[in-house]
Amino acid sequence: ETFETLIRLAENYTSTLFCNAYRNMAAEAATRIQEFFTDVGLFIFGTDISTEEFVNRFFDNLFPVVYNHIINPGQTDISLEYAECLRMARRDIRPFGNIPKKVIGQMGRSLLPSRTFLQALNLGIEVINTTDHLHFSKDCGRALLRMQYCPHCQGLTLSKPCMGYCLNVIRGCLAYMAEVDLHWQAYIQSLEELSSAMRGTYDIEHVLLNFHSVVNDALIQARVHRPELSEQVNKVCGPPVRKPAQSPSCSFDQNKDSEGLKMFSRDSEETLANRRKEFISHLRLYRAFYGGLADQLCGNELAAADGLPCWNGEDVVRSYTLRVVGSGIKAQFGNPEVKVKGTDPVINQIIDKLKHIIQV
Repeated sequence: ETFETLIRLAENYTSTLFCNAYRNMAAEAATRIQEFFTDVGLFIFGTDISTEEFVNRFFDNLFPVVYNHIINPGQTDISLEYAECLRMARRDIRPFGNIPKKVIGQMGRSLLPSRTFLQALNLGIEVINTTDHLHFSKDCGRALLRMQYCPHCQGLTLSKPCMGYCLNVIRGCLAYMAEVDLHWQAYIQSLEELSSAMRGTYDIEHVLLNFHSVVNDALIQARVHRPELSEQVNKVCGPPVRKPAQSPSCSFDQNKDSEGLKMFSRDSEETLANRRKEFISHLRLYRAFYGGLADQLCGNELAAADGLPCWNGEDVVRSYTLRVVGSGIKAQFGNPEVKVKGTDPVINQIIDKLKHIIQV
């Protein structure tokens, strides 16, 4: 939603530029602006389109409008065929100088990290949802039943399992999940690195919200070089062919979306960079989530505190005497409470996805 709001605001700024400074061409430019920001959104949200292609398309489509109103204005608009010729010739004539090339660089550098960041967030959600709905083995189910409810049969309703016993049972049950731990840690670190690198030319907020001023520079460039451009166009497309119609003036509603855009006021703390920073600092607290889950569950709610009488699966004792295993599948060899076999294909799939996004 934050990214969508940012795109809408950048579109709003660009349309406002035309309404304020180039009113007579604002209505024609509006469609081009809308198409451009639709492409920006499609790219960020994962559609396979090229930034170079849609930036070039924007300037190709803008050229006939600029020619019609700035380079060679007339009483009526140029014909569709003539506009098409201008569109095709824009890259050779270069009415906007080096600016389209500069925009291609800016868009490529700033949109790709944001696209990757969003892909990574979506994968994070998938990892959490997948691990949240894992099915546990029958062996794990039996061990949990014995740990939690068997003392009740002996009337020992207040006795809690021993810490070592609890760790063996829960680590056995969560052995597959603990395999995610290393990759989850690397994933959060990658997100952190990507986020802190998204500044300057890599900062989508900076690039998109300044797009209108880059477009203004392009229009000024075309105005300054009017005579030469007019001559070049005549050579390539011939003299302008006009049709009996006049462009409507600006119809853009500048108050539109103002409510939803308040969070993006430039002096506010609610910048995208700040929100990202805050989000990453929260996420950092859960870096070791999967590796330490069994310890957290036993330590916080399930097991008896050290030194207190506790349930060991058969009786209430002073302490648990069997070997306590570590986390993860390999560590479960010899777990006295739960038998763990092989690996989990669902977890393997999640790990592969994490490896891939870290690489990206």
